[in-house]
Amino acid sequence: MGKTLTRADLVDVLSRELGLSKTDGSDLLEKMLEHLVIALEKGQLVKLARFGNFAVRQKKPRVGRNPKTGVEAKISARRVVSFKPSQILRTRVERN
Repeated sequence: MGKTLTRADLVDVLSRELGLSKTDGSDLLEKMLEHLVIALEKGQLVKLARFGNFAVRQKKPRVGRNPKTGVEAKISARRVVSFKPSQILRTRVERN
C-alpha cells in the first residue's frame, strides 16, 4: 500500500495545478466537501461522474456479536453513507 493522500496533499495539487494560493485551494476544497456533506445530510444522492455515487441509507436495528468475546449486543438503527464506485474508477483501480 502506498502513501496516504491527505487534505494537505489535495490543497497542494489544487494550488499547483490551478495556480491558487494555498489558502484559496484550502477554501475551495472545504467548500466542495461542505456541499457534499450538506447534500448527504439532506438524504440526497451525490453523483460524481467518472468517480462514483455517495448515498445515505437507513440500517435497521439488529443483534451483533463481539468477535473477541462472543457476547451479543444490540446495534441500534442508524443512517450510514455508502459509496458505489463508477465502472471507470473500478477499471482504473484494477489496472494498477
